[in-house]
Amino acid sequence: MNIQFNFNQKTGRIKPMHGVGQPPFLGVDYSYFSYLKEAAVPFARLHDVGGAYGGGRFVDIPNIFRDFNADETDPASYDFAFTDTLVSALMEYGCPPIFRLGVTIENQCYIRAYHIHPPKDFGKWARICEHIIRHYNEGWANGFHFGIVYWEIWNEPDNGLPGENQMWTGTDEEYFALYDVTAKHLKKCFGSSIKVGGFASSGFYSIFNEPLKFGVPEKASSNELSEEMREYAKSPRAKHMLTFFFAFFDYMKQHGSPIDFFSWHSYDSVAEVEQIADFVDRCLCDFGFGHVETQLNEWNNAPKKELRGTSFASANAAAMMCAMQNKKTDILCYYDARIGQSVYGGLFNPITYEPFCTYYAFAAFGELYRLGSQAGVSGAQQGVYALAAADGGKHAALIANISEKDAVLSTNLSPAMKGFLLDQEHFLTETDLNPASFVLKQNQVILLKNF
Repeated sequence: MNIQFNFNQKTGRIKPMHGVGQPPFLGVDYSYFSYLKEAAVPFARLHDVGGAYGGGRFVDIPNIFRDFNADETDPASYDFAFTDTLVSALMEYGCPPIFRLGVTIENQCYIRAYHIHPPKDFGKWARICEHIIRHYNEGWANGFHFGIVYWEIWNEPDNGLPGENQMWTGTDEEYFALYDVTAKHLKKCFGSSIKVGGFASSGFYSIFNEPLKFGVPEKASSNELSEEMREYAKSPRAKHMLTFFFAFFDYMKQHGSPIDFFSWHSYDSVAEVEQIADFVDRCLCDFGFGHVETQLNEWNNAPKKELRGTSFASANAAAMMCAMQNKKTDILCYYDARIGQSVYGGLFNPITYEPFCTYYAFAAFGELYRLGSQAGVSGAQQGVYALAAADGGKHAALIANISEKDAVLSTNLSPAMKGFLLDQEHFLTETDLNPASFVLKQNQVILLKNF
């Protein structure tokens, strides 16, 4: 395979494809945010930080505004204490939050649901959100002037059929109304100084059940993950997610609801996510919302305990970021960067707290992100993903091989480019390979740069 790089050709900016969710902290020890800074991680989405490990103290509306019957205009009604420490630390380390206005998922809601019910008063809930924003952006209630841009209304209200949903016990229409009331109020209060969006769609897996109808391949790839997701796509739950999506935007059009960004989630493979991204963009254009930003702000293509810290995980993460750089999608946030026992926590070892190799895929992408401008690349194919960036005479390239075999590569890169190898044995370890001709093994990543 011959891959050609043109560092004089500027094709756009390197987008923030290496954001994270659930930033890594222990108690109130935020020193691990230094890893985010070192990798130039651009955003940390704050969802699911208020639950078991958060101890009911962080971010969620019920954690900040503990008595819904209290006066929402009175600073004494709010408990910002722990959320202040978290948000302040993120800003100190140069990683602003995407602030989810809502609640943490309640996985055991079949026993009892606590906070995932629709608010008793949508207007009051919107005013509570207003005052939280004023606290962090306008100094209200001894607050800050952080200028946080992204404010997301709830998370995955489509995550299950009625009676089974772990994020929302109300009807679809009740969520649509909550979004409408809140978005209109927040845009009236803050205008273009903030971006409001949602609804953090649980996913679009079921489009592959009817490929001709939705304009996607019947199967974009055949790895173990995509095979599992094909079975999940047949479930009533997955089908409901798609129905919810269409109904949401019908409601938006009918009610003139404002939306600055649409957020969605996927735990599918790279090839499938590429197809889903195109589907989402086509639909938004058809709905008349083609101008809004899109965020894939929950994704993980190795969400299994046996895959954490493997070459498969790091290569697929790098490939996803490279692939989505060339889609319309504006922001990615990996789920997640926590230090803990969850199978989704793919960046840090929960025992040693040291970074897994997957973290270094984000660090490698961060090298390109710092350079700023995307450069021209051609010739990558068959499960090999390549991306390049430049800033004047500084050049960098990232290549990930997630194909089913080793890739024999030739390039036009000069010997001045140094190579840094990434897999579960090499954490961006400098190598002495010839940048013009080398073998990149299956599930390996190489960062090449001249600085």
